Amino acid sequence: MKKAQLLLLLALVFIFSCNNEKKKEVKETKPNVLFIAVDDLNNWISPIDNFSNVKTPNFDRLAKMGVTFTNAHVQAPLCGPSRASLMTGLRPSTTGIYGMTPDNEIRHDGNPATKDITFLPEYFEQNGYHTMGIGKLFHIHAPDSVFNESGGRVKGFGPYPKERIVWDGFGKGIRGTHGRTSTDWGAFPEQDSLMPDHQSVNWVTERLQRNYDKPFFMGLGFLRVHVPLYVPQKWFDLYPLEDIQTPPYKSDDLNDIPPVGMQINDLPMMPSTEWAKESGEWKKIVQAYLACISYVDYELGRVLDALENSKYGDNTIVVLWSDHGYRLGEKGTFAKHALWETATKAPLMFAGPNLPKGKKINAPVEMLSLYPTLLELSGLPEYERNEGNSLVSMMQNDEGLSESKAITTFGMNNHAIKMNGYRYIQYEDGKEEFYDHRSDPNEWTNEAENPKYKTQIEKMKGFLPKVNSKWDSESNYTFQPYFVEQKKRVNGTE
Repeated sequence: MKKAQLLLLLALVFIFSCNNEKKKEVKETKPNVLFIAVDDLNNWISPIDNFSNVKTPNFDRLAKMGVTFTNAHVQAPLCGPSRASLMTGLRPSTTGIYGMTPDNEIRHDGNPATKDITFLPEYFEQNGYHTMGIGKLFHIHAPDSVFNESGGRVKGFGPYPKERIVWDGFGKGIRGTHGRTSTDWGAFPEQDSLMPDHQSVNWVTERLQRNYDKPFFMGLGFLRVHVPLYVPQKWFDLYPLEDIQTPPYKSDDLNDIPPVGMQINDLPMMPSTEWAKESGEWKKIVQAYLACISYVDYELGRVLDALENSKYGDNTIVVLWSDHGYRLGEKGTFAKHALWETATKAPLMFAGPNLPKGKKINAPVEMLSLYPTLLELSGLPEYERNEGNSLVSMMQNDEGLSESKAITTFGMNNHAIKMNGYRYIQYEDGKEEFYDHRSDPNEWTNEAENPKYKTQIEKMKGFLPKVNSKWDSESNYTFQPYFVEQKKRVNGTE
């Protein structure tokens, strides 16, 4: 009897030990997250558009590691509201964050939508992750105490030469009415090591060599390719001017644009495409943008090398995204600031355990989906406040491709919807634009009045946001008169 009892006790100890080992194994294998934001990056990279034979071997490398969304759209074509949307999981139309908002003011008592919201990195911390971040992740860097470890962010978008190289920042804008742009282009500084992004990658590389007693969430926010388009000369040398292509452009393209669309696109502080053509600077601006992309690609390669050479390479989710696209002469200017395709579309890439390798998805998706997607990939519970949908089933099983759509908002009650190869735009006064990308990929002909598309337009109208909050009191955009006037008008305040 005693022998039987002893055997039973040993069996129970063995089972208990195995269960503990399994729990320990599950805990230890929870995936890490490497969260990479690239400022102002459009879809010119080689895994997507491969524009003008752009040289981005490390974007190609990441694409082969996982899934590339070739048709991802931001929730606002402006860095502040786009990043606030992604980090809160809420639409700009829900929060009223349509402009630039100080990081510490995204969540405040005066905004019922955000006052108790949990930011994406915080959700990971609450679920057992060690969180770290450096560079531009929110509008500036991050709200206080969002990360367990913060590397901060170098102020501005330097380094800067003593004097601007080409563009004065004002253009034909009225001082005191229009903002001053950082737009400029040229070779500066002399070495990659002088770029803030290089220092950020050093910070990430060092932390990938450390040991952690829990899974980590690490954010890296690149400043380039945001203007000024300054990188060392060697990156310009990759793109001889005689080989540079310029984007499609039509001089009378804006003749069928509604008045609000024209107000939003009124950017006299930026170079115009006509000026760029006449001055001979168009190819030089494109060259500088391509040079900046290749520089970021180089820094991305350093990050991927560091991850691959670390103990975390096989158990880390990598996500790379941009806060909006960028126009390089399309629709008459060099800027984001629009509800058209080239301003709203940006790269989105995932790689990691349990994801296909080398897959491309062409269905329209939203950056808003990034928050719930990362939670599902990490095995974390859903956050019920998220307004986006996880993309995991789409990546793994091609589910939902035909029904997928993306909504972008710029200011109160101005929305664009992309779905099924069409773009529908409705402005606050009810005026519309509609484009069939199968016959008009450059959005040169507004078909909003064409009866041929009436049924499709009515269908897309049904997806417009039902909630359109007034401007958040802490959110402003003084760069352009339209947004100053709109906030004053709809909020009834100065």
